[in-house]
This record gives sequence, C-alpha cells and structure tokens, in this order.
Amino acid sequence: MNALLARHPRLAALLAGFLSATGFEPLKLWPVTIACFALLILLIERTPDRRAAFLRGWLFGVGHFTLGLNWIAHAFTYQDAMPHWFGYGAVVLLSLYLAVYPGLATLGAWWAGRRFAFIGPAFLLLFAGCWIASEYARATVFTGFAWNPLGVTLLPTGAAIAATLIGTYGLGALVLLAAGACLLAVRRQYRPAAAIAVPLVALALWGQFSPAPTTPAGAPLIRVVQPNIGQDEKYSAELEQAHFRTLATLSGKPRPAPRLIFWPEAAIPAYLDMEPEWRWRLADLMGPGDLLMTGATKVYFKDKGPYGTTELAGANNSLFVVTPDAQLAARYDKAHLVPYGEYLPMRSILQPIGLSRLVPGDVDFWPGPGPQSLTLPATLGRPALKMGVQICYEIIFSGQVVDRAHRPDFLFNPSNDAWFGSWGPVQHLAQARLRALEEGLPIIRATPTGVSVIVDARGHVLHSLSSHRAGYLDSRLPPPLPATLFARLGNWAPFAFLLILLGTALALRRGKS
Repeated sequence: MNALLARHPRLAALLAGFLSATGFEPLKLWPVTIACFALLILLIERTPDRRAAFLRGWLFGVGHFTLGLNWIAHAFTYQDAMPHWFGYGAVVLLSLYLAVYPGLATLGAWWAGRRFAFIGPAFLLLFAGCWIASEYARATVFTGFAWNPLGVTLLPTGAAIAATLIGTYGLGALVLLAAGACLLAVRRQYRPAAAIAVPLVALALWGQFSPAPTTPAGAPLIRVVQPNIGQDEKYSAELEQAHFRTLATLSGKPRPAPRLIFWPEAAIPAYLDMEPEWRWRLADLMGPGDLLMTGATKVYFKDKGPYGTTELAGANNSLFVVTPDAQLAARYDKAHLVPYGEYLPMRSILQPIGLSRLVPGDVDFWPGPGPQSLTLPATLGRPALKMGVQICYEIIFSGQVVDRAHRPDFLFNPSNDAWFGSWGPVQHLAQARLRALEEGLPIIRATPTGVSVIVDARGHVLHSLSSHRAGYLDSRLPPPLPATLFARLGNWAPFAFLLILLGTALALRRGKS
C-alpha cells in the first residue's frame, strides 16, 4: 500500500474515490467509504505542494462521482433528441466538474494545515470543516447539485440521527472524523482516536435505539398510488386512457372515512386549471371529504400575432390539490428545476447544435416561488393540515424544503424516478429520509415505478412499494415531531459545527505549541 501511495498517488486517489461511492445506495458499503477517506487523508498529509493537494482531491472526486452518478446515463435512453451514448459522456463531464469541490476541500485543508501548523488530530478537524464548506458550495453554486452528500452513507449506522442537530453537511464531517479515527488507531494514537470514535459510536447507538413516533389511532387515512408506468410509455397518447384507469383502480373506491390520496409527479397529461372535465374525472374517484394530490402541468401562453393567435410561452411542473366537487384547493409549483432536464441553459447557443433537455416538450419549465405550506381544509372530522411539497429533485437540497415561518405537518414528495435506472431511485429515497430526520417531519413519496414510501419523522421507512410494481400503500399519516435544532436553524447549524471544529483544531494546535 505504501508503495502504491508513494509511486502512484494520483492513481491511488482515483481508485479510492471510485470505491468510496460504494457506501451509497444500493451497495451501502459504508465501511469501505470510511476506509477510502482515511486513504485520502493520508494522501493529503503526504502532499508536497498546493497543486498536488488539489489534484489528489479532484481525482478522488472524479472516481467518487463517476460511480455514484452512473444512473444519469440511463436517463438518456428515454429521449431521441440526443444520442443515447452521450449519457456516459455526461456522467464523466459532470464528475469532472463536481470533483472540483473535493479538490477545494483538500487544497484548503492542506494549505491551512501547512500555513498554521495543524497536524495530527487538529488536521483531521480542519479537513472535516473544509468538507462541510465544500459540500455546501456544491449544493448552491450554479443552482447546485447536492446529490449523494457524503453524510447519507451514515443512514445504515444510526449515526445519521445527528442530522437533527447539524444537518446533512455536518454528517459529511462525521464521516471524515470516523475516517480520521481509523487512521489514528492504525498509528496507535489510541487516545485521540477514542476521543473521536466514542462520540460517533454514541450517536450510532442513539440513532439505532431512538423510538419511532407513535401514529395516533385517529390520524388521517392516506393512500399512496404507484401505477408502474414506465418512462418509455408515460407520454404515449394511445395509452392515456389505460394509464388513467390504472391510477383510478389503484386509488380504490370511496370509503366512509375521508382519505388523502397521493399520485406521482406529472401523473396525468392534463391542464387542470383549464380543463374542468379532467377535474370531474378526478372528483368521481373521491368520496366526501377526500382530497387528491396529483402532479400535472400548469402552462402559460403569449400572443403570437395581430389576429389573436397564441403560442406556448412556458410551464410549471406543479402539484394540484383536487376536492370532491372538482375544485382546485391549492397548487404548488416546483422551484428548484433540473438544468438540462426541465430547462436548457443557454438555449440560444445549445439548441442550434443539437442539444436538448431530457423532459419532452418545446418550452422550458419556469421555477415557482420556493417552499410553501399548502393548507388542506378540514372535512368530516379530519383536522386542517399543512402540507409541504417538494417535487422530485427538490427534496435533495438540505435546509431548503420547508417554509419555516409556516411549518407543515408533513412533506409530500411526488417524483418520477422511472428514468433513473436501478441506482437513482434508492439514492433519491435515502436523501428524502435525511430530510425527514433533519426537519422532524414525516414524508410521503409517490412515484410511477418506485420506490414509493411512507417515512416517519425519524427517517424510518414504515411502508414501501418496491420498484417496477403496481400497487398502493394504505396507512395513517405519521405525526410530526417538535421542530429539531436543524429545523429551527437551517444550514446555520452545520456552519456552527464547522466553527466548533475549527475552534477545537485551533485549541489542539495551541496545546501542542
């Protein structure tokens, strides 16, 4: 191993990064992730200069993201505007960019370590703080791409419960600290290793044995529908009626007790605010007091000429709440859109050279105003509820999913993971579970092909439908927990943890001087 590190440090960094991504879903080999980050720490400690410090972190990131984001290539097989093989190139190109952030973390830790003499445990704390800053930057710069934050690998261990205090970006620092503790133990520096490891083990035990909130017997009834409609047939006009019959059948017959019925993102090809006949079709599926939440499109038109003709100007990816009398009780418009998926940046340049967005359509989606709590009216003994909505990709952005001034009772995450291959949907679910932990809120996910789930406010999956299976989930709505520390502070919480790490590193450095 030492020979590989000495002779081929760049290759070692690339391979370690590639293997580190096995800690994410579906493999969940989190000990491998920790070992690979211990190797990265060792590589940075032995780095001779700033250029090498950045390059080793960047190569580690290239390997890390190339494996972890392999599902993106699968999305290109569902459109014909661009060659399907381009999906593999897109994974590599995206990884080359995203790897800049681990590179900046390793550069920052190396530079500050050399400049201010942070060594040993102090360097580990410094590196963990730099990782928090780099992951936050990755999630925000150029609209951000927060997929697979490092902390999500802690979900199987129970230590992810720390997200209630320090958020997802703080969890990433805990992975670095675990890796550092392993490295210190190998070097027989048992005291500092134990000082790091004991709190991490305590967190894992807290998470494993923390009781799940009990759902009251009188909680609202819910039904989550998964129609198993694949991406290759989703937009087929010939199958439109068959798809609706599937959704209708799985929604079940009206019951005496009112229900909340949840359908996936873009479940129906209708403009509900403009097509009352579609609203009545949905209303016919409901009993008194029922509400149906479904994804659909809101469109906007503009005048085209002097004769009153119009053309499509833009659209919202929306969630509508439909009542039994065919009214629209509320609407949420997706705010955090997917670049190249729902809109094409620099369209005037890219479209003429043959590039397109992955979602079918001739115009771009427009963003909504951001997190909102929609009020679901009280009916037939069911209390009024506040529902937060995050459509598909939005749920991955830590600290950006809840209207904190109007805290909801639960979050609904309608999604379409049908084009994400086998790795994407389970990774998406893992990140949704982190949002439940952070905010102390239950989450309901409805997807066309899976994984549809009901998650409690501790991030536990209570009920689920596996991929590529038509079905439904019947349950009662899990209760929320009191607002967590993270729910009150948002991403100020991981930044406070960053300051604690740096302050402790500084104290250790002074203690050695």
